[in-house]
Amino acid sequence: MGMGGSPTAQLRFDGVRVPDARRLGGEGQGFAIALDALDSGRLGIAACAVGLAQAALDAAVGHARERRRSGRPIADFQGLRFLLADMATRVEAGRALYLEAARLRDGGRPFGRCAAMAKLFCTDAAVRVTTDAVQALGGYGCTADFPVERFLREAEVLQIVEGTHQIQRVVIARHLVGPESR
Repeated sequence: MGMGGSPTAQLRFDGVRVPDARRLGGEGQGFAIALDALDSGRLGIAACAVGLAQAALDAAVGHARERRRSGRPIADFQGLRFLLADMATRVEAGRALYLEAARLRDGGRPFGRCAAMAKLFCTDAAVRVTTDAVQALGGYGCTADFPVERFLREAEVLQIVEGTHQIQRVVIARHLVGPESR
């Protein structure tokens, strides 16, 4: 469906021995280390989502400037202008959120909550912006001759990798109110 630009593969290690000096942490810390790595992964997915949304916006704006209807560029029509404005707003809001999470991470401060928020928001924004780009291109938006149909498929996959929306909400809620009581 998507991830066409990602060289993803399955690896299997049988009987591999790792010397103690090569461990990332102490014995029994693997799960905690893996969870910490997810925060950075979420931040990366948020950045990818914003880049994808920006590409879709750029394609829609370019098409709106070039495509003509009734002798005028379709960019002159208010309905399309409003759609493009909403798309641009989502892109910039997502960019601001993931950059804030990156600043926290780079500053050595806790960033897990902000990374989860960025992943949740930016991937939703990417799906919305790419869907709107398909709409802005009309029938062309559904063909492989234009990149926006692929952008939409890629955006859908980004909502799933590094944790679904439901997982992001669990992470965010834990940061807000603590773990669930048992």
